[in-house]
Parts: sequence; structure tokens; C-alpha cells
Amino acid sequence: MPSYLFEWLSLLGRWLHIIVAMAWIGASFYFVWLDNHLLAPTDPQLKEKGVSGELWAVHGGGFYNAQKYLLTPDTIPSPLHWFKWEAYWTWLSGFFLLCVVYYSSPTLYLMDPSVANISPVQAVLIGLGSLGLGTFLYDRLCASPIGNDSRRLTLVITLLLIAAAYGYCHVYSGRGAFIHMGALMGTIMVANVFFVIIPGQRELILAKMEQRPPDPRHALRGKQRSVHNTYFTLPVVFIMISHHYAMTYAHPYNWLILIGLCFAGALIRISFVARHKGPLAKLPLIVAALLLAAVAYVLAPPTPTTTASSNKALNRVSFTQVQSIITNRCTPCHSANPTQPGFSVAPKNIQFNRAEQILSMAQPIYEQTSKRIMPLGNLTGITEEERQLIAQWATELEKK
Repeated sequence: MPSYLFEWLSLLGRWLHIIVAMAWIGASFYFVWLDNHLLAPTDPQLKEKGVSGELWAVHGGGFYNAQKYLLTPDTIPSPLHWFKWEAYWTWLSGFFLLCVVYYSSPTLYLMDPSVANISPVQAVLIGLGSLGLGTFLYDRLCASPIGNDSRRLTLVITLLLIAAAYGYCHVYSGRGAFIHMGALMGTIMVANVFFVIIPGQRELILAKMEQRPPDPRHALRGKQRSVHNTYFTLPVVFIMISHHYAMTYAHPYNWLILIGLCFAGALIRISFVARHKGPLAKLPLIVAALLLAAVAYVLAPPTPTTTASSNKALNRVSFTQVQSIITNRCTPCHSANPTQPGFSVAPKNIQFNRAEQILSMAQPIYEQTSKRIMPLGNLTGITEEERQLIAQWATELEKK
């Protein structure tokens, strides 16, 4: 794929993905907030109509009166607004990005030979297969007898997600693993909307129009899947931005970091939902803060001195040695005129053509190479010895 076309597809895809994700998550946040603030109607006529709660709000210079019916109103209004396309377009745009960024060039962002020796075709097939299989297993669990016990179901789903995180991080690069974990949860979320929540709502409307008692199972199933989507929301948002923070996905135990941050996101979301339900509602937020602090502590970078002290090299590393390594391993991408296929400009406009450019970025170069973040997928074949030489050079430079 021409690099210029790739850049435009990636830009437009990300822009659309963010816009529709904001709409979907915003609607989810709003309706959860609305449910938590509804008050029993005082007007007897509203009660007779089946209104179970109402709320008055002011926004943008106007007053709004929201009313929630226990099941359906006496007459189905027209037009009736549905909240579904936000979810569908979030998944479609996300899958488009997955194909453009990861599946079209799997050796660049998806694969890491030091993690698993798989072919590009295998990498893509594993990704697609895991999304389908994971969503299917989740749906069957919810429909099984386990699904009738929310605690047991939550435990089993949590264990499966931990297994998925471990599996992804032992097949793909850290970045590829994180994005597939997000894609899996996002696929489950949109499948809940498409296969369960919206069909259930349609069935309730159809029952009303045919003047027959509605089946409460549809409402219960829809509520269950909606709650699950609530838990997934903030973890998926974190994963959407995780590729900007290599300290998370490049860690040796990145699967534990991924699980820890996802747990923290779910706990924060629970706190959002329950914050008006008594003093214990703050407990999930406190646990999430402690979990985030623990992850931050684990991710704290080692000092160059620590790395260098373990280096067995006795001779000082010259700048000429480091410059040669960077020229061979880094400048194919980080150059005024990149030669690596897929790059039309240097990533983040970081260039290493001149000595002063390398010297000014000594510490970031050390951090990126020591954590095995760069080169991407080790496309240029940097060796462990070369990584150690860069680390020793950065340490010596720091002491000057």
C-alpha cells in the first residue's frame, strides 16, 4: 500500500472511529446517569400511563422532561429514535483501522519474531479467528445456566479475558496484543447490541402492537448485556489510546499490565454508575486508584546506571559506534527520506541524519531500544549486543 494512501486511510479511519465512539459512549453514560436520577412521578396520570420515573433538566437554554416507561407506552410513538448506529459505526470503523494498520502490514505493528515465530498469514488468521471465537464463547456463556448467576458469570468471563490477554501477548507484539484485546471486547459489545439488545427491544414493541403480553426474558437479557458493556467501556477506551504509551505494551509482563489497567477502568466505571448509592460506592474508585498506583510503580523505568552496571563491557562506547548502529537500525524510518516501506515521513518527525539529532535524543533512544519498543517488529534486525552498547553509551553520556 502506498505510504501516502496509508496515512490518509489511517487518519480518516481514526477520525471517524473517535467521533462515533464518542457518540456511543456518550449515549451510554447519559442513559446510565438518567436511570440513576429518575424520580417516581407525582402526577397520577403519569402513573396510570405506565411511567415509572421522570426527570427535569435544563441545558442550552431549554427545559427537558424525560420519562421512562416500565415496559411500553399504550401507543408506540412515531418516530421512535433508536440508539444503535453509534455502536455499529464504532465497530465498523475500528475493524477498518485494524485491517489498514495491522493486517495490511502485519510485520510492522502486529508481529514480533522474539515473541512468536508465525507467518503474516497466520497472524491475521489468528486475529480474525480469535474475535469470532471469543464473541461466540461469551454469548454461549451468557445463554447457559451459568448466565443465570451474575457472580459466576462475571468470574468466568473475567478468567476468559485474562486468558485472552495472556494469549495475545504471547503471540503478537505488545502493541498488536493490546489492540486485539480491545477489538475482542469491542466486538463483544457491538454483538450485544446487534444480536441481543436491539432485537429484544423490537420484540417488546412487536408484542405491544400485537396486543400480547411481552416476554420479560428479552428485557432481562438486554439489561444483562448492557451492564456488561458498561464494564467494558473504559478498558476499551484505554486500549484505543494505548499505542501512544509504549511503557505499557512493551513491558515484559505486558499481559498483566493490560489486565490491571482494564480492571482499573472497569472499577472506575462501576464507581461512576454507583456514586449516588451510599458511601460504599466510592470503594471501587479507591481500589482502582490503588491498582493504578501499583501499575505505575511496576512500570517505573530503571535508571541507565542500573542497566550499565550489569553491562560487562569494560571499554567506553564511542559515539561513532552508536552512530553506526543508529544509522543501520533506526534511520531507515527516522530519516529525512525514509527508505523503510510504509513510511513517507519520519515517525513523529524524529530524524537521526545528523550527530546533533542523535545526541539530543540520547535518553529516548536508550529507553526505546532497552525496552525493545524500537525498531518496530525489529524489522532492521538490531542485536542484543547493540542494544547494550546504546544503553552503556547513554549511561556514560548521562554522567558527563
